[in-house]
Amino acid sequence: MRRLRCLLLLPAFWPVLSAQPRYPVDWSKLEPEILEHFTELLRIDTSNPPGNETKAAQAIEAVLKREGIPVQTFALEPSRANLVARIKGDGSKKPILILGHTDVVGVQREHWSVDPFAAVRKNGLIFARGANDDKDHVVAGMMVLLLLERMHVRLSRDVIFLAEAGEEGTTQVGIDYMVNQHWPEIEAEYALAEGGSVIEEQGRVHHVLINVSEKVPRGVRLVAHGASGHGSRPTPDNAVEHLAAAVAKAGAWQTPIRLNEATRAYFERLAAISPPRDAARYRAILDPARAPEVDRYLFQHEPGHYTMLRTSVVPTEIEAGFRANVIPSEAKAYLDIRALPDEDMPRFFNELRRVINDPAVEVVPAQMGGRPAAPPSRLDNAMFHALESVSRAMFNAPVIPGMLAGATDCAQLRARGVQAYGFGPIMGGEGPLGGAHSDDENISIRSLNSLVEFLWNAVIEVAAE
Repeated sequence: MRRLRCLLLLPAFWPVLSAQPRYPVDWSKLEPEILEHFTELLRIDTSNPPGNETKAAQAIEAVLKREGIPVQTFALEPSRANLVARIKGDGSKKPILILGHTDVVGVQREHWSVDPFAAVRKNGLIFARGANDDKDHVVAGMMVLLLLERMHVRLSRDVIFLAEAGEEGTTQVGIDYMVNQHWPEIEAEYALAEGGSVIEEQGRVHHVLINVSEKVPRGVRLVAHGASGHGSRPTPDNAVEHLAAAVAKAGAWQTPIRLNEATRAYFERLAAISPPRDAARYRAILDPARAPEVDRYLFQHEPGHYTMLRTSVVPTEIEAGFRANVIPSEAKAYLDIRALPDEDMPRFFNELRRVINDPAVEVVPAQMGGRPAAPPSRLDNAMFHALESVSRAMFNAPVIPGMLAGATDCAQLRARGVQAYGFGPIMGGEGPLGGAHSDDENISIRSLNSLVEFLWNAVIEVAAE
């Protein structure tokens, strides 16, 4: 940790990209091709469920094979293929893995202003399901491989591209299948995937968020029991009343603040580039004596920062009753718990039971597969330094390492020892709301091109001789 803090305080040590790129690309000329491939992918409906990611894998395969890039597909289910392509280096260093998922969440078409699978372009934006999550990363990985092949880049390490299935809740056909059954095909020292963003304020990039860790989904069900009866007769053991009280207690529970390596670095770096009042607040988070006061402010005004500081508990579902005049014998609720990576979950669940303090309510941990807990990726290696130098060169902005409150397939990679980093597109309100999983999901053409360029520069910095 002492070494980490020294690195944070000495920006002069950050590497800087050469003013003359070793492998220059005319990005304006490449834009039509990027848009063509992106549009083709967006128009393939890979809503999960059912997925049908094989259709996207076949489209990617056709593009890569036309240029002589070898491709393999791996499928636990025939309609849900994962694609792996590799550009070989000289083997002097371990590979780098680029990944993006081809499945998307479903849509409620009646809430969209456009056809969600038509890739409609308006005012410099592309509207489609998957535009932001995660076919932008898929096309970026495709383009990097195409450029490496076309430009005959001499590599010190293999560059592997994984277009994976099942990220949106069915990881057993995607990353889990690849890690458990085909690990040699994707084993790497470093990985670059979704999970970060380029934060723009008033037309200028403020910082580049690179996620080096993420919280872990560890939800529970609350099950309240009581005697059934007629709705006209109040009873002391009404399951709905017990459940409502338990949900209220769980929702109001302010779990303890606990910083880890990633979040401490995040607030230290954010304070260094923030206005004085905000900087003072972020520094106060690092002081146990002052943190509780700031924590209350964050809860009201900066919920994204509030959740980074703790294992969070949020009630999301309630199920009770089947008729208006019947007291049910059972009522259920779901608590979406996003745990810090090192949280002792049996101990945490016991503390939740103490907070609820009602023998009529069971706390039942949900049977959740998928994302394992894993330590954060390092901040002192070649890949993180490359991300810093690319950010400086492209945006004249610093990198801030973060911990994602959501979940990605980087978790499985980190659990296997891969140093995985989440990067992402420019976010700054240049268009209507339309982020991941939202109605009218969209991305700007400028942001898409920037994402591809960012990934290219990072790969060249770490993998090219």
